[in-house]
Amino acid sequence: MASSPRSPPPAPTPEFEISRQSRLFAALSKKVIDLDELRMLAAQGVPDAAGVRATVWKLLLGYLPNDRSLWEQELAKKRGQYAAFKDEFLTNPVERAQQVPTEGHHNVSAEHVDNGFLHRSEVTREEHPLSLGKTSAWNQFFEYSEIMEQIDRDVKRTHPDMQFFCGDSSFAKSNQESLKNVLLIFAKLNAGIRYVQGMNEVLAPLFFVFRSDPDDKNAEFAEADSFFCFVELLSGFRDNFCQKLDNSAVGIRGTLAKLSQLVAKYDGELQQHLEITTEVNPQFYAFRWITLLLTQEFNFADTIHIWDTLLSDPGGPQETLLRICCAMLILVRKRLLAGDFTSNLKLLQNYPPTNISHLLYVANKLH
Repeated sequence: MASSPRSPPPAPTPEFEISRQSRLFAALSKKVIDLDELRMLAAQGVPDAAGVRATVWKLLLGYLPNDRSLWEQELAKKRGQYAAFKDEFLTNPVERAQQVPTEGHHNVSAEHVDNGFLHRSEVTREEHPLSLGKTSAWNQFFEYSEIMEQIDRDVKRTHPDMQFFCGDSSFAKSNQESLKNVLLIFAKLNAGIRYVQGMNEVLAPLFFVFRSDPDDKNAEFAEADSFFCFVELLSGFRDNFCQKLDNSAVGIRGTLAKLSQLVAKYDGELQQHLEITTEVNPQFYAFRWITLLLTQEFNFADTIHIWDTLLSDPGGPQETLLRICCAMLILVRKRLLAGDFTSNLKLLQNYPPTNISHLLYVANKLH
């Protein structure tokens, strides 16, 4: 007899875990990696002990080409590009003036600078801090000071329970600095979106995985690698962060409507009770689930495992994400059907601990 979508899958045996790990190693050791095979293996979860999650995620997000012989060249190019972004976007005008100029530019050497300030005669109109000109370096610098403050506040609140992100250690402070750098550069390169609160939570799993890479050289460049993978990941969710599209079919409202349709398709009774009887609409709870890619609903280790599956979807994470959200509702359907507006809202805004393997199993059945 076929099991129902809610029947738990059999627990994986240690032998199965070892077999999965060896198959993953074999897939990654090929000269040209078969991405379809890698997606299939990663969708079942990347074993923590394998130490290859960083490489797998970079491949799934298209940051690494599937031809291994191109990796070194591609990484050097991207990491150099990120270093150039840092020079361009994270340096204030005084620091920029102190830098050695390129050939053909007016030479503002160290002798013209006292204690970080240019001599008055050397400050052009466009370089003056009070200049209102749109091309003024200071005007552009101050324009982002509010965003910088918002990013700083949010980064300090990122996973306060984890020493990796928070605390007084130089390691935690360095990691916070990297998160801030990535988010500010993203904001400056994407003027239509800039920074939206919560982006720090989407960046955190990427940076954690890349910074924890057993390969020290890769771990050293976690900030650069995280930036490009963050851009790629958000490209599939860009419309959810764009306020101008909130009410459109491609914005967050459209995505929430798709979730509602999915629940109606697989559990009409539940959808009817939630949205009609108790008037608990998806925007009351699923807005956060979707925009933050479930990073706030589960503990960090479980989030990482969910992301193995999310990133494995060849069409981008959104369809898989909606199936997981639908499965989350199905798994607590008895409590929801017995609940009213208040109890159901509380339950869905504070989702109970659950077996992640079971959740992903149920989500996979909703094809």
